[in-house]
Amino acid sequence: MHNALHNGLARYLSPDQLEALRAARVGIAGAGGLGSNAALMLARSGVGNLVLVDDDVVDASNLNRQQYWPRHVGRPKVETLAELLLELNPEMGVEARRMRLDQSNMAEVLPTCPIWVEAFDGPDDKTLLVETALLGGYRIASASGMGGWGGKAMGKRYLGNLVLVGDFSTDILLAPPLAPRVTEAAALLADAVLEMVLGVNEQA
Repeated sequence: MHNALHNGLARYLSPDQLEALRAARVGIAGAGGLGSNAALMLARSGVGNLVLVDDDVVDASNLNRQQYWPRHVGRPKVETLAELLLELNPEMGVEARRMRLDQSNMAEVLPTCPIWVEAFDGPDDKTLLVETALLGGYRIASASGMGGWGGKAMGKRYLGNLVLVGDFSTDILLAPPLAPRVTEAAALLADAVLEMVLGVNEQA
């Protein structure tokens, strides 16, 4: 497994860490501002297998914060994101599922990964996924509070198999979803996954 990304990562991570990341399998539920950014960050960090779940297509209104470009407008998000991930790391395992994740199919989809990133917009979808994942014994990182600009500092809360990130107060449905804070929340989600895979870096 030798490509430009892996050669670069080898400057910073041990062989055991690189192998743990390569073997990791993470589900991304939602391929919008949170999911697309978190997916690219995880890929850049060496995570070797991602399952992307989303039924939406790229819209012009997504370009202000999501990992898509004007040429992608009108295309399915999961297919476009898969192409970007494989361009970065052709050796990744990327599974693109164009579907809406809901109560009817979670029992089929969740077992595909031991770790999940909740990257939905709607509070009901968020709650359903988090509760179902926790009941099933899966580890999950979820975001709450990332709208607008400025505002409260973001952080993490650890609740057993659940890691919550965000400012925990700003409603994304009421404040405009702009790149800086959405990307900040996505970075915290990706970092939470790295903690699950590698453990906490005491020197960070």
